[in-house]
Amino acid sequence: MKTRAFTLIELLVVIAIIAVLMAILMPSLRLARDQARRVHCVSNVKTLALGWFMYKDDNDDKLVGGHTDPGNWVLRPPGNATLEQQHDAIRGGLLFPYTKNVDIYHCPADTRKQGLNVAFLTFSIPGGANGESWSGYTAAKIYGDLKRPATTYIFVEEADSRGTNIGSWQMNPGPRTWVDPVAMWHNKRSTLGFADGHGEMRTWQDQSFIEWNLTAMYTPASFTFNMTPPADEREDVDYMAENFPAKSIP
Repeated sequence: MKTRAFTLIELLVVIAIIAVLMAILMPSLRLARDQARRVHCVSNVKTLALGWFMYKDDNDDKLVGGHTDPGNWVLRPPGNATLEQQHDAIRGGLLFPYTKNVDIYHCPADTRKQGLNVAFLTFSIPGGANGESWSGYTAAKIYGDLKRPATTYIFVEEADSRGTNIGSWQMNPGPRTWVDPVAMWHNKRSTLGFADGHGEMRTWQDQSFIEWNLTAMYTPASFTFNMTPPADEREDVDYMAENFPAKSIP
């Protein structure tokens, strides 16, 4: 029995239908992928926060060091470090025995994993949580120094414009000005880990803050540390200052 082949017009119609279906489905697929990455990132930071919490239980309530020098939660890798060297710097930190998984230190949406200047570590500990010394506050050294653990963040997604995250994440909580950027790998959102062991995602509101951080993420050569938000854009800096982990803020 003789079969009839598709005509050119019929093939074009089929191709057009497929193209329309793809145009309809792709945004939904991207949304589902982004949602999965957000869930994964919150799960990662929650595991980090629980490890941080267990560390203080085993060390007389002392907080793990939040710097990246030797004897802190992670180590600072060498310049232009390979991905494996980045992993080794994490394994050499004091928190790793409590987390036991390098991958949870990285957000799946963080694009800095590729290329010569690898930046695998997505999260930083604020200076006020026994981190890098900084003027303008007295850092918490023990868990009892933190007055409101459920609302006090101790992990921040950071996109250090110098490459890998160096030192602690800093801001000026007294005068309420920014020092270091945050990473917004989730469409103007960042994942935060809290001192009671939970994690959640913060949606940023202030456009000047959003644009400043996007510069650090995507055009780091143009980025400048320290930023004072305009008077009518204070929601984000107020939130981070009010929940900054410090023993005291003048």
